[in-house]
Amino acid sequence: MATITFYGAVQEVTGSCHVVRSATLGEVMLDCGMHQGMRAKYLISRAQFAFNPRSIDMVILSHAHLDHSGRLPSLLHDGFDGPIYCTEATAQLLPVMLFDSLSLYENDLRREKRKRARKGLSDIEAQYSKEDVLNVLDCLKPIAYKQRVPIGEGAFVCFHDAGHILGSAIVELIMTENGEQKKLVFSGDLGNTDTLLMNDPVYLEEADIVLMEGTYGDREHKSLGDTQAQLKDILHTAFARGGNVMIPAFAVGRTQELLLYLGKLQQAKELDNWQIFLDSPMAIEVTAIYDQWLPTLDCEGVKKLCSGEQTLLKNFLSTLHLMVDAEESMAINKISNGALIIAGSGMCTGGRITHHFKHRIWDSRNTIIFVGYQANGTLGRALVDGAQHIKLFGEDIIVKANIETLNGFSAHAGQAALIEWVCHFKTVPKVVLVHGEPDALAALADKLEQQHDIKADIPILGDTIEF
Repeated sequence: MATITFYGAVQEVTGSCHVVRSATLGEVMLDCGMHQGMRAKYLISRAQFAFNPRSIDMVILSHAHLDHSGRLPSLLHDGFDGPIYCTEATAQLLPVMLFDSLSLYENDLRREKRKRARKGLSDIEAQYSKEDVLNVLDCLKPIAYKQRVPIGEGAFVCFHDAGHILGSAIVELIMTENGEQKKLVFSGDLGNTDTLLMNDPVYLEEADIVLMEGTYGDREHKSLGDTQAQLKDILHTAFARGGNVMIPAFAVGRTQELLLYLGKLQQAKELDNWQIFLDSPMAIEVTAIYDQWLPTLDCEGVKKLCSGEQTLLKNFLSTLHLMVDAEESMAINKISNGALIIAGSGMCTGGRITHHFKHRIWDSRNTIIFVGYQANGTLGRALVDGAQHIKLFGEDIIVKANIETLNGFSAHAGQAALIEWVCHFKTVPKVVLVHGEPDALAALADKLEQQHDIKADIPILGDTIEF
């Protein structure tokens, strides 16, 4: 009998971490993500793992987003030394993600240390270092999609395209227990089928147990066409107001998709009044990686916008400025109208977007457009929920900028697509819903049971399920 224990992303969206235990395979971790929006908590408290990292035999990583990968350096710091299986593109993205996260963490840590010293409080130690990040990269075992790789006696792992971001995977874990083969399928984050860039998620047909995400289990997204029209209207209104537009965007996935949408608008002569600034060294670096993998993506939309040997970034956005240096970023502050600024972090938990907020969020001429999910406890979620004041860099700042949300840009499947994906299994497996807030998971579970006679479990933190 194999078991799976849930250590994160259960009835919440961030911190994905589940551990499969079996007699033949040992302990296999699915994802090792950080909780976003809770950085201060982790600075003050060491946030120990709820298990012994030395007992984990291997990690299988669904994709590179930090809420799925961000605690890998801490895992190695605390004693893990096994292989980390991921897709080839994820292995390319991880160095960018983890080193950027380390830089933000070290800055926060220095600030917290100074604050504690002034208050006479005890010092705090770093959870991990550059050496731990380098050790993570040494442990990576990249695997191509659809390649069935042996990972133990009678055990295999196979990755399938999840369509969420570059390299995202549906994990198929096959193991043998007492002569009986068992198959676990972990959806990772399933992509939105109505996008310009990514392939649709792969459908699988066989599993004994399925762990499926439910981020948008209670709603649908606007269509691609409606989203483009809404973005055009927002930009028209924002320019008439005489202000600038700020878009907090995830460096991996959302930024690249957004650039394609903007490219379509520019070709339609809808961006003539705007200068576009990609103010994220990380997003610039990630987009260069996307360029390398374009032939493997759903690139019909790209082909309509791009031609020849030019890169994705430079080909179809003639007014795009790549802001690498901090001085270049600060120079944007001098522009009073017609600047469209794309910057991280996507949930506004740090990065250059917070500096742009400091200079513009108090001015009613400006607009903030959210194009991605905002987790509980993040600044982005507070703004989406209507916060009137926010605290940035020790200052209390009034919020007068116009707040807009475009959910059609989501990289996650909506309710109907989630249901369609899980209903493709020939024999109904045991279904467990993870990676979603309670209301979203409850709505998804209710729909599955009422319309498809599929009873889904919704675990809580620390629950163990046998299969």
